[in-house]
Amino acid sequence: MHVVFVEPSFPSYQLKFVRALKEVGARVSGIGETPRAGLPDPVQMLLDDYFAVSNVCDESELFKAVRLCQKKAWVDRLEATIEAHMLPTAKVREACSIPGTTSKTAFLCRDKPAMKIALREAGIPCAQSMRAHSLEDISKFIARVGFPVVIKPIDAAGAAGTYKVDQVDCLASAAAGAGLGQGKSVAIEEFVEGHEGFFDTITIQGKVHHEFVSHYYPNVLDGMRHRWISPQVVTTNRLLEPGYQEIREMANRVHQALGIGTSATHIEWFYGPKGLKISEIGCRPPGVGMWDVYCAANDMDLYREWAMAIVHNTSSQKPSRKYSAGMIALRPDRDGRVSHIEGLEEVQKHFGQHVIDAHFPAPGTPTQPIEGGFWANAWVRMRHPDYDQLRSILDHIGTHVKIRAT
Repeated sequence: MHVVFVEPSFPSYQLKFVRALKEVGARVSGIGETPRAGLPDPVQMLLDDYFAVSNVCDESELFKAVRLCQKKAWVDRLEATIEAHMLPTAKVREACSIPGTTSKTAFLCRDKPAMKIALREAGIPCAQSMRAHSLEDISKFIARVGFPVVIKPIDAAGAAGTYKVDQVDCLASAAAGAGLGQGKSVAIEEFVEGHEGFFDTITIQGKVHHEFVSHYYPNVLDGMRHRWISPQVVTTNRLLEPGYQEIREMANRVHQALGIGTSATHIEWFYGPKGLKISEIGCRPPGVGMWDVYCAANDMDLYREWAMAIVHNTSSQKPSRKYSAGMIALRPDRDGRVSHIEGLEEVQKHFGQHVIDAHFPAPGTPTQPIEGGFWANAWVRMRHPDYDQLRSILDHIGTHVKIRAT
C-alpha cells in the first residue's frame, strides 16, 4: 500500500507516524513545506518520495503535489494528523479519488457551529451555540441564553482565541480576540459548567478498536489563563468501570453522526449539573503528545496501531491498562529568562521511578507565554498503577518544583 503523508517533519513527533507506516509495510511519500534537503535525516531515510510545497493548507498546491505522486505510483491513502491540515487534505483526497475521511466529515470536525448542529440533529447533548457575524448576533444569542458565554474562533484548536465572557463590557474585546471582523465570523456558545475531559479513539470502518479517557485539572480555560496554576492532563486506567460507560456509548453515536470511518478521533466533553455534554470533536489524534502518554500507560505502540488501521484495516495490540499516566505543565514565576529550577532533586529522589520523561529549559532560555500551552515551558510526564496516587504525585510536583525567571 502507498500512503502519502502530509507534513512528515513538523512538528517533530510527525516522524512517529511515518515510522509506524513503514514498519507495517507501507510505501510512504511525504508532502511538506520543508525543502527536501532540509528534512531531518531520520525523515529522509523513511520516505520513499517527497514533494515540497509552500503551504500544505493551500488546496491547489496540495492537489498538484498529490497528482505528481499519483503519476509516479498508485496512491491508496492520503493522511494528515494536524488539525489545520485535516480539511484541505480531505478536499484534495476527494478531488483525487482517494479513499478516506470525507470533506463533509472534516468540515463538521473543524467548523464549531456546524458541528453542534449535526450533533443536536442526532440527539447528542451539547452546548447551545451559533455562528455570529456581528456583535448584534452575539447580543441576540446572549438575550436568549444568558451569561456566561464562550466566544471562540470557528476553527480553533485547544483554547486558542477562546474567551469566557460574564458581562457586556467584555463582549467587544473577546469577540475581536476570537477573530470577529473583516468578514470573519466566530462561534458563540452557552457556558457549560462541569468537569472537563476528552475521549480518544482509533476507529476502523466506524468501529472503535482503541479507546482512552483523560481528564483536565483544572478545566482548560482556567489552566491556560493563570500563571500560578500548573495544569495537568491525566489518562485513567479505570476506563472499563461503569462510570465511563456513558461517554463510551456517546462517542459511538458521535462517530456515526459525523460519518467517521477509519481514523484517530478526539472528543472533548463536560460533565456537570446538566449531565454529559459533548464540546468538540477532532478527526485526528490529540495534541501535546498524549499518544506517548497512552503508549506508556498501556505498554503498546499506538502509532503502530494507527498505521495498522490505515494500511491493513485491523489492530494488532491490546492495551494493558496497567497504568494511569499524565503530564503536568510548569510555568515560570514571571516573564523573562529562566534563571534556575528548584525542587527537582527531591522529586527525582521520591518519584523518579514513575517518570516517563520531562523537559526543563536551560538557564538563560527565554520564557514562553502561559497561553502557549502545556509544552510552552517545562513539563513532566509520569505513570502509576493507581490513578489517585498519580494525581497526588502530580499535585506535589506542581507545588514543589519552581521555575524561576528574571
